Amino acid sequence: MVIPMTDNTKVESALIVEGGAMRGIYSAGVLDEFIRADYYPFDWYFGVSAGASNTAAYIGKQYGRNYKVITDYCRRPEFKSLRRFLRGGHLIDIEWLWDITERELDIGLDEIDKRKGRFLAVVTDAETGKAEYIAPERDELFQAIKCSAAMPIAFKGSVPFRGRTWLDGGVADSLPVKEAYRRGARKIMVIRSNPASYRKQAYRFRHLFPYILRQYPAVAKRLQRRHLEYNEALDFIRNPPADCEVIELCPPESFSAGQFTTDMQVLDEAYEMGKEDGLRVLSQNLI
Repeated sequence: MVIPMTDNTKVESALIVEGGAMRGIYSAGVLDEFIRADYYPFDWYFGVSAGASNTAAYIGKQYGRNYKVITDYCRRPEFKSLRRFLRGGHLIDIEWLWDITERELDIGLDEIDKRKGRFLAVVTDAETGKAEYIAPERDELFQAIKCSAAMPIAFKGSVPFRGRTWLDGGVADSLPVKEAYRRGARKIMVIRSNPASYRKQAYRFRHLFPYILRQYPAVAKRLQRRHLEYNEALDFIRNPPADCEVIELCPPESFSAGQFTTDMQVLDEAYEMGKEDGLRVLSQNLI
């Protein structure tokens, strides 16, 4: 779709990186090729859940960081433990993951500071169930990433930040294309975590959410209709307003990585799929 413009028109652009836990290995591959090429044409950078950490490391120019987080730290029993979950604890421990990777892996804070105010971590207010878009300060970055990735049910609890409590940004806005448009972006690239044919179905046990998440009733209601809002965002991507172009990068239909995949062969194949698509984007000069 062509955007009408004159020589003096500045068309703002945005990058949106979807979450999806271990499926984020695909976007890690795309973004590593962008880092290698020093490709930073965007005015806005939105990261959702696992996509927030992927986006931060991309802006920080830390090639391979996200690959290591997913293929090493996220495969450790300290992070994911079904036994712990069945005993009432976390299935995935977001606090452990981001505390240890903050200590052990550089994320490139100086580079991230150069785009201060333009990197937005998408989070969900635990009390209202509404999406918010946080531009973290330097000393807030890892706490904002924790907030964005605090998956309800899988992570027992919420993350405090700026005097409020937060949950995974994907609850309220998995694909913030409308927010990017509202902020002025008219060229939007979306890196997704599922093949193009994917549309979200209603959760099978959604009627149990008000009981399971009784501490956060607004979040329970939001999850019950998440499939509707997700698919509305897909409709925006496929049929954007006349003055907007959306570029959608999706894994191929053969993509087999799941939310909690730990098989290294599957993860490496998914990472290579992302790298191939990243190179394709670079060769086409789409933004």
